Amino acid sequence: MYDLVIIGAGTAGMTAAVYGRRAGREVLVLEEKVYGGQIISAVEVENYPGIPKVSGYDFAEQLFKQAQNLGAEFRYERAEKIIDQEGEKIVVTGRQEYHARTVILATGAKNRPLGVEREEELTGKGVSYCATCDGAFYRGKDVAVVGGGNTALEDATFLSGYCRRVYVIHRRAEFRGEARLLEALKKKEKVDFLLNCQVIALEGEDRLSAVVVRQTDTEETSRLEVDGLFIAVGQAPDNQAFADQAALDAYGYIEAGEDCRTKTPGVFAAGDCRAKGVRQLTTAAADGAVAALAACAYLTERSA
Repeated sequence: MYDLVIIGAGTAGMTAAVYGRRAGREVLVLEEKVYGGQIISAVEVENYPGIPKVSGYDFAEQLFKQAQNLGAEFRYERAEKIIDQEGEKIVVTGRQEYHARTVILATGAKNRPLGVEREEELTGKGVSYCATCDGAFYRGKDVAVVGGGNTALEDATFLSGYCRRVYVIHRRAEFRGEARLLEALKKKEKVDFLLNCQVIALEGEDRLSAVVVRQTDTEETSRLEVDGLFIAVGQAPDNQAFADQAALDAYGYIEAGEDCRTKTPGVFAAGDCRAKGVRQLTTAAADGAVAALAACAYLTERSA
């Protein structure tokens, strides 16, 4: 029997583990793949208070070690559902069941696909969702980045250090990413901007060889020969398995307030999986702390 079972080992989940252990609670963290979450692929993190600059990998590694050294247990299994049984939570994975007094959902969000035909087929064969993971494979080649937020701008900046030419494709005339990132990117000689454009088709037999782009205002189409396409059009949550325990909004995010409490007593939500206006590293860490302390307070109330 664990006091806290945390589903997800991103920044929110591991922060919750740190706070749970510091409160003297038995903590288990379940992670489907690898600890770290989305931040692990960031080349540089420069907006976390007190740390001027750090790689996403190093940040995640240090947070993992902190939680592990405090005694948090980590297991790499996908949580498939939660059963609420007379106040006790049973977390079911593909391997076994774990019993807990509280559960914190910190499932984060996954890369959102572009939704173009053959996208899945060509993933890993020219189509990628992680520039820092795959960028080095395209050294001296032409690539394109799709998106208008910080991730797209950061990906294009990173790729400009490896690639011969980087095309930034955005469906609008203005970017929603930070102005300083955009201004820095505009100074790169290797970078071209294709605004008011959408990728509507992918070409290539065994690998990507070109993308077809359509102007959103004129409907004109053109063909752009590239070896790689990096998709950075946002994230999507993966919370459907827990919809009976935690209400979801129209976009699939968990409905929980700033106290991180869901509709089910003893079930909390933290990080990017939660419905909220700002999703940053700092807010994920804040959610993890709030959710863990709320879970500990819930346990104290029940035992009183």
